[in-house]
Amino acid sequence: MNLKMKRRGKPSKVIFIFFILFLFWIVLQFLAPLVLQKGSVNDLSGSVGISDNKNVIEDMPFPFNIVYSCGDTLCHQKAERSFFISGNQMPFCSRCTAIFLGITIGLAFMVFYIIELNEKFVFLLIISIIPIAIDGTAQLFGFWESNNIIRFITGFLVGFTCGIAIGIIIDEFKNFYVKKKQNSI
Repeated sequence: MNLKMKRRGKPSKVIFIFFILFLFWIVLQFLAPLVLQKGSVNDLSGSVGISDNKNVIEDMPFPFNIVYSCGDTLCHQKAERSFFISGNQMPFCSRCTAIFLGITIGLAFMVFYIIELNEKFVFLLIISIIPIAIDGTAQLFGFWESNNIIRFITGFLVGFTCGIAIGIIIDEFKNFYVKKKQNSI
């Protein structure tokens, strides 16, 4: 079982496009609380899958209303589990923010490197999920209350690994397509 990694001859254009999209998304998340009036967004606590903060979000300028709306639906946005910038709560909790940041950095890595999909990588992927699973499950059942630094670290670890996995999947699709095209000639 060997993790095979090598530097690409040329950067991957497809992975670079995914990286740019995630980079744009994470930049919007950090800009959103900065462009809003200081202290205007201070508690978005709610439930996942429900848009509970429409009244606050609808008056925000575009595109930041979209970012906060996505956070409102996809994240619990508990104030005590979120970072604040310029007196404003970020659109996603600290763990979700770290996951998006990790995916972005994982994709940036994969623009320049190739990692072969093998048993060792799958094992590392599973291992990277364990800390977030332990922390999240223990919180859910009331064994402890985590803090934003631990949430950020566990989220970043999963996000980074998922960013690499997305890059590997893109490479595998590309290899499959190239092989299929060569076999049809």
